[in-house]
Amino acid sequence: MKQMINVALPKGRLGEKVYSMFEAAGYECPSIREKNRKLIFENEETGVRYFWVKPSDVAIYVERGAADIGVAGKDILEEYRPNVYELLDLKTGVCKMMVAAKSDFHDDHSKTLRVATKFVNIARNYYAGKSRDIDIIKLNGSIEIAPILGLSDVIVDIVETGTTLKENDLQVYEDIFPISARLIANKSSFQFKTEQMEDLVASLKKQVEKQ
Repeated sequence: MKQMINVALPKGRLGEKVYSMFEAAGYECPSIREKNRKLIFENEETGVRYFWVKPSDVAIYVERGAADIGVAGKDILEEYRPNVYELLDLKTGVCKMMVAAKSDFHDDHSKTLRVATKFVNIARNYYAGKSRDIDIIKLNGSIEIAPILGLSDVIVDIVETGTTLKENDLQVYEDIFPISARLIANKSSFQFKTEQMEDLVASLKKQVEKQ
């Protein structure tokens, strides 16, 4: 019997899209498509076991070895810097990490810049690179409201289409980095299951190229 590869998939639309890529690459697991509340699905024939986890937790499962591989956004990898291998850019879930502010915003360098974000480390590293003095305000949601209510001068957040920004009279000021879903691997799993993992990466790579 094949050694099982444990795969952590992010719950939601991105995970479903990514699973379709695994399926097309020959790593299907029909039970995952059934309507049920199960979280773990396996197919002994293809040697793969999938489980759904919260997107921000995928890297933790992989780093600590509960999953051999997983799919995480570049935003998560940059924010938490998990000790994992990044194997492949899946070129899906594409968006950008950006700085946005009200359309009449002017950066006064004589004052500390107030930055609202849930990506504290990304914001801190970005502004450290610019030698800009900042005050980080950590929020968990509805970050666009912060500059409107005067809580912050700018926000650091993910922007997909920019519609939410426009509707709230905000605009993008700076791009920080592009984001997409990445295939990541546990470092010790990769040593023990090298051949299987390399086969899987090669098959997925073909799917990425077809997109």
